Amino acid sequence: MQAVILAAGRGTRLYPITANRTKAMCPVAGKPIVERVMDTLINNGISEFILVINPDDLEIVDYFEKRSNINAKVQFIYQNEQLGMGHALLQAAPLIEDDFILSSCDNLVDDGAIERMLTLWIGNPPPNGILALLQVGPEEITRMGVVELDEDQRIVRIVEKPTLEEAPSNIGSVPIYLFSHKLVDYLSKIQPSPRGEYELQDAMQELIEKDGEVLGLLLPNRIDLTHPEDLLRLNIHYLKAGEKKMNLSEVGSNSRFVNPVVIDEGVMIGANCDIGPNVYIESGAIIEDDVRVENCVILRNSRITSGTIAKEKIIW
Repeated sequence: MQAVILAAGRGTRLYPITANRTKAMCPVAGKPIVERVMDTLINNGISEFILVINPDDLEIVDYFEKRSNINAKVQFIYQNEQLGMGHALLQAAPLIEDDFILSSCDNLVDDGAIERMLTLWIGNPPPNGILALLQVGPEEITRMGVVELDEDQRIVRIVEKPTLEEAPSNIGSVPIYLFSHKLVDYLSKIQPSPRGEYELQDAMQELIEKDGEVLGLLLPNRIDLTHPEDLLRLNIHYLKAGEKKMNLSEVGSNSRFVNPVVIDEGVMIGANCDIGPNVYIESGAIIEDDVRVENCVILRNSRITSGTIAKEKIIW
């Protein structure tokens, strides 16, 4: 089975972190977030990926062609205009051969969630779609696709970004899906929404109404990346899960490290520093003498001056 990863977004709400990188390339404990998404799928047997990317994102192409150790085939397709998820998937359509997984690049679930989706897919006959669902509060309803389910957990309809009065439930669709190839046939038929975007939900609704058997699977949680504080939360989550790696180019005397810590190659650390726990330092960062950091993400090419004490921060 193929997986399509939508990774063309700029991540404007993550600025200034995304001033010189796309959201897909934001680092999570030593790997871009898009690769973290792919790792979860690889752990469930997926070995072929189609990445829909911005044509200006040279970094993501360079990363997967030269630096990543990912054990999978990766193809790239470009979305020249940001016209919605339906439009992004339409760009990938010529490369989609059969049933496929669709995921955004910024939405992480555990391996077991993907395993449950794949197990549900192997039916007789299999469904035409499976949507990952999450119970959400009022503040999130207006920012998601919200579903109506029947008693057998089949999706009856999906409403994109409804008002609280329009919402058919408090169950939102998160951007991880399994689809039969039938969905691809509806992509070219959808029309722009009032926002000027081609909404994936319109094609999904056509699939529901014309072919049926689109199921929902309720997940206990997920972690997404929308705002800068989310990047700190994601890094600490992976660090606490056991990530640790130190590739030090230079470290001064009497500096101490308290795991979990992940440090990329090309980082310089001065003398008498205390680093950790729960710290990720990206390549090119310079930490001067007598610095204390914990529960922090230190982004590439940043400099922390002598005597700084930093806790619970992203430093760029």
